[in-house]
Amino acid sequence: MTAGAVARFPKAEIPVPEEPTRIYLDYNASTPVAPAVSAAMRPLLDTGFGNPSSGHWAGRPARDAVCEARRRVASLLGCDADEIVLTSGGSEANNHVVKGVLGAASPPHIVTTAVEHPAILEPCRFVETLGARVTVVPVDGHGLVDPDDVRRAIAPDTALVSVMHANNEVGTIQPVAEIAKIARERGVLCHTDAAQSAGKIPVRVRDLGVDLLSLAGHKLYAPKGVGALFVRRGVALAPLVHGGGHEGGRRAGTESALLAAGLGAACRLAETDPCEDRLRELRDRLWNGLRTRLGNGVVLNGHPDRRLPNTLNVSFPGRYGDEILVRMPEIAASTGSACHTGERTLSPVLAAMGVPPAVGHGAVRLSVGRGTTAAEVDAAVERIAGCV
Repeated sequence: MTAGAVARFPKAEIPVPEEPTRIYLDYNASTPVAPAVSAAMRPLLDTGFGNPSSGHWAGRPARDAVCEARRRVASLLGCDADEIVLTSGGSEANNHVVKGVLGAASPPHIVTTAVEHPAILEPCRFVETLGARVTVVPVDGHGLVDPDDVRRAIAPDTALVSVMHANNEVGTIQPVAEIAKIARERGVLCHTDAAQSAGKIPVRVRDLGVDLLSLAGHKLYAPKGVGALFVRRGVALAPLVHGGGHEGGRRAGTESALLAAGLGAACRLAETDPCEDRLRELRDRLWNGLRTRLGNGVVLNGHPDRRLPNTLNVSFPGRYGDEILVRMPEIAASTGSACHTGERTLSPVLAAMGVPPAVGHGAVRLSVGRGTTAAEVDAAVERIAGCV
């Protein structure tokens, strides 16, 4: 080597660790927008800018899109289009029901359950400040409501019974048809929150016998910000939003043709391409895999049979669910209600079921969906079991 020359050596190759494959197992929190839904919405960005209430050429495409969406939602639920009120989502629909019965009795009495979503329980707490009475009936260890408890809770001044169709955390499916029959015999309105069940299992309002039903678009592959409320023809319900008299006078505010088209397309997908059996196979594959790997180190929360086909809520006794999820950030899942993550407190649903804290704190909710594959389920089993 000559003087002043610089020795050159090949750079050491530093291996870059591969990013772990991300797996989405939180379909109960929110679903991706389905391609068919996106395709239905796209033209409305260009041609649906007019006001649906306008009679001229610019408003006509928007009005047609809203009307078609209403028909699609009604078809999925088995009712008439004029019984569908488009909303901003499930929370608005639930608030509309609870607050809308305030004029039905003075003050009214409302019966609900201990495992309802906060979108029901919080409006119930609010109307209590206005003089309403609220009775919260318990559930058993599987999260199941006893219809006889509802029967005993109904009083002469009861205006509403609200029992969710399926629980968002553990997936337990409630005996809504039996409860609705009891309410009808007593002359009481019956509402069910079907945000988690629609699109996963059949949801037909005539079969359920309910007077009111809530729907959330982003739980069945529509975008966020849109939902629906079924109001049986003849039911008196005060408007939640006052204004220009849209939605048959029930909900003021110019309708979003764009979001309505998305909800309508999602309902059509749910009706024409049901996936209940496939979801159940994936859920059971997930459960059987975890049980094989962990044995008594994993326990099931919720009803073993009367449960949503996509929902698996399991506890790892002696562990903390949030710590497990932090250790495997590539897996999207939840430690309970998606609206209440981040706090290490026992889930109100599991508490109502009587799950001991040592078990309940280790709960993780895993929910599969249309985009889930068997390979993802198997990979999730290995990752979760290894982490635990």
